[in-house]
Amino acid sequence: MTDETKKQENEAAEAIAETLASEPAAQGEAAPDAVAGPDIAAIEAENADLRDRLLRAAAEMENTRKRAEREKQDAARYANAGFGRDMLEVSDNLRRALAALKQDERDAAGDSLKAMVEGVEMTERLLTAALERHGIREITPELGERFDPNHHEAMFEVPGTGQPAGTVVHVLEAGYRIGDRLLRAARVGVAKDEGGAQNGGKVDTTA
Repeated sequence: MTDETKKQENEAAEAIAETLASEPAAQGEAAPDAVAGPDIAAIEAENADLRDRLLRAAAEMENTRKRAEREKQDAARYANAGFGRDMLEVSDNLRRALAALKQDERDAAGDSLKAMVEGVEMTERLLTAALERHGIREITPELGERFDPNHHEAMFEVPGTGQPAGTVVHVLEAGYRIGDRLLRAARVGVAKDEGGAQNGGKVDTTA
């Protein structure tokens, strides 16, 4: 082998070495600038989903808290409904007892009877005041008022009153409310539609 040939071989070897040194890392090893970084878009999407779930859960908890508070207030406000309804019967009987005594009979009564009547009247007033303190208030329709099926109960119809059909012409018993709920409808008599052209002579008692 001549010197010239050796020189050419050495130059070829050096060229191959330089080429290998300039190429990326061997197969299976990624170059430093080729290493994949974190998927930012995926992380942001996951964060947005978690935030949305958190906000929904917080809103649901707030709605549950408000609903529980309303139910607690309603329970306290209407706890006396059953007891109040029973007391209405007592009030009705006191009023019936007073109404049974005509004014002329009362004027002619002795002192003991007058004292008893006054005692019944005072008891009825005290009972009414006690009911009001517990949120139970009277509903007494005025004569000539239009029948309201949300607050009145029509017990009978009265012909020949000269009033428009469905007008309250007689009040049998007062109605009562507790808070914003109807405890008992006022029981009334209403004017009858004698013409019957529009509703067959019947009063519309539906809400």
